[in-house]
Amino acid sequence: MPKMRQKADLPTKTCPVCGRPFTWRKAWAKVWDEVVYCSDRCRGERRRVTRPS
Repeated sequence: MPKMRQKADLPTKTCPVCGRPFTWRKAWAKVWDEVVYCSDRCRGERRRVTRPS
């Protein structure tokens, strides 16, 4: 059985909307390179952040 990984050993990215770091999740294992936003809320907010006011 493989050893468990520490959370600190997992890859991280920074969300462009909220600026917070987020870590790899098992659900994102196959699409980690395509993951940009940390949550559905940030993905929905991307339009508001990128539009000029």
